[in-house]
Amino acid sequence: MYVINAEFIISVSDANKLPNYHMPEIAVVGKSNVGKSSFINFITDYKNLARTSQEPGRTRLINYFLINKKFYLVDLPGYGYARVSDAEKKKWADLTDKYFESENLRHVFVLFDIRHEPTQNDIQMIDYLFRKNIDFSIIATKADKLSTMRQNIARKRIAESLNVGINNVYVVSSIKKTGRDAVELRIKQILE
Repeated sequence: MYVINAEFIISVSDANKLPNYHMPEIAVVGKSNVGKSSFINFITDYKNLARTSQEPGRTRLINYFLINKKFYLVDLPGYGYARVSDAEKKKWADLTDKYFESENLRHVFVLFDIRHEPTQNDIQMIDYLFRKNIDFSIIATKADKLSTMRQNIARKRIAESLNVGINNVYVVSSIKKTGRDAVELRIKQILE
């Protein structure tokens, strides 16, 4: 899958106003500051398609990006960020829950920082996807921070801790531009 065209379409804050474009959607979800926006920019090869920030919890809306006029990448709010009110966390959770009911959702990319053990919030997200019978793949971000040997160890650790196959964990670095081919192939498989 080669990205020819990628464009931001809409941000949504109200669960009752989620659009239905009648096209396949691949959601991107993960803990706050795991690199969801960087991943979207990396995978589309558009430098500023999704806004990035050093500040965790920046993505507070559901953002839709149309890719090649064939499918949407959907950036969901980060979970597990402590510096927002409980009311705001509940609003994000309700918005995300409603989104996961979308008839267009084909797959979820769950992002993890490869340097860290999955947190309780991460495990809850994976359990949620299993319970809802939603297909997903693990994207291990920030691989440039580890040697190749440590990446392999971390990949195995993530797979074991989440009870998924090691081939369902994709190691990427938006800095070193590694892992893109494998993720693009996965997207192609999802859309076929």
